This record gives sequence, C-alpha cells and structure tokens, in this order.
Amino acid sequence: MPLPAAMPSPASPRPIQLLTQNREMRAIGAWNWTLPAWAGRLPDGQTYNTCPSAGVCRRVCYARHGTYLWPVVRAKHQANLQFVLDDLLGWQRAMIAELGARRFRGTWVRIHDSGDFFSDEYLLAWLHIIRARSETHFYAYTKEVARFRALVEPDPPSNFLWVYSLGGVQDSALDFSVDRVADVFRDEAAITAAGWHSQAANDLLAVLGPHLVGIPANRIPHFLRLLGDRTFGSWQAEVNAERETARRRRLDRQQATDPAPMPHSTYTDPQHGRTA
Repeated sequence: MPLPAAMPSPASPRPIQLLTQNREMRAIGAWNWTLPAWAGRLPDGQTYNTCPSAGVCRRVCYARHGTYLWPVVRAKHQANLQFVLDDLLGWQRAMIAELGARRFRGTWVRIHDSGDFFSDEYLLAWLHIIRARSETHFYAYTKEVARFRALVEPDPPSNFLWVYSLGGVQDSALDFSVDRVADVFRDEAAITAAGWHSQAANDLLAVLGPHLVGIPANRIPHFLRLLGDRTFGSWQAEVNAERETARRRRLDRQQATDPAPMPHSTYTDPQHGRTA
C-alpha cells in the first residue's frame, strides 16, 4: 500500500510554545503573544505590515530596537507571524490548545507585545480564541480603531479588555470622554502634569486603571530627542495638521493653474426661434 504523500514543510519551523513571558510580564504573572513590529519581510520572502494604522509611533518604536533585534528573538517573532499567515485556522487551534493548560486559568494574556490586529480575519480568530478560553483574561493595546468599532465593540467578550493607543493614523476617531486611551509621555512628571495616570507600576493598569493612561517613554536617547516635549498624540496631531496644510496648498495651486471654465453660451435660431 503506498504511503500518503508528505505534507510540505512550512518555510519556517512552527513555534513549539506560542505564549511567553518577558521580564515585565513575569513580574505581574501575565503572559504575552508577540509579532514582528510594523513592516518587513519574512525569510520566505513574504512582506508584511503588522501595524497598518501606525503613525508617528513607528519612528520611535521600542519593538524595532535593542533586544527585539537579537537574532533569536527576531526569529521567534517571525515564526509566530509565519504560522498565522500560512495557517490561520491551525494557529487558532494551537493557541486554544495551549491556553487549556492549568497555568493560564485565572491569569492574564497580553495580545501583542509588538504588532497589532492587522486584518479582520486575524482579529476574528483572536475573538474566537478569547471566547473559547473564558477562564483566561486577555488585554491589548491597539491603534486599529475602525476595526474594533466594527468587530469588537458591538459584542465584546467579557474576558477581553483593550486600550486605544495614540500615535496612529486613526487618532482623530477617538473620543477621550468615552474611549480608554493611552498616550506616551516623555517621563512620569509629564504624565502627572497632564493629569493622566501612569501604568508604569503594572501594565494591567492600562486596562484596569483610569481611562486616561500615561506611558513613560523608553529611555532610548535618540528616541527621546525625536519626541521632545511632545506626547505621541500631540506629535501625531502636528503631523496631521502639516499634511492638511500641504493638501490645501496643493488644491490652491491646482485651482490657480487650471484654466477657467468656458462660459455657457447661447444663441437663438432666427428661423425657428429655438435657443441652443
């Protein structure tokens, strides 16, 4: 009897363990799932953008710096994404199975130490996982405002909390009086001065504390120089205003150079008395 044909092996080895703990998560007893940040190319040649709504944040992204660039760490994050892209249903099943372990009961999982909910299908897969593991609590930062408005907010799982983080191209869609929002400040003093509430003591304060969440910026010198005394939110607002000014100038120049429309002329047919 002939042997069944072997299944093609994935371009990257499938990760054995999906959820991990970095130092910050270990300190609060939580776990995290992570992807490569923003845009790049996988070993098999696929290009990706895991943060399609990123704005100014991509210029000072902590997840594109330091330990995140170590080969072992980078390979792990790429393998996670490769699994999702190559076999979303298989990844979903693997995540549900892993979350069935006793150590995840009653604990928290942060979705995305880096990366974001980059497609509807990927977000829907996460919602299925979250509902399948109701004994585990999940939370996330996201800039995918429109996607969450459409797919999460109408019927959110009771064990899922999220915070909208500023510095993205959808900032203007947020209502600070209703939405839980997070902004990155230069330091703790700036957070206090603005009347926001720091999550530095425990990352879970981002979803369990007051609605205006302040995050102190990473102490990376060239990132701090770029940020200056702004927050991610105010920086993004500056960029948006500059783009709007540039757009208006282009329109003004176009209107100034376009030929004036020809006036509509009429004449009367003397024989029949008709106007054309």
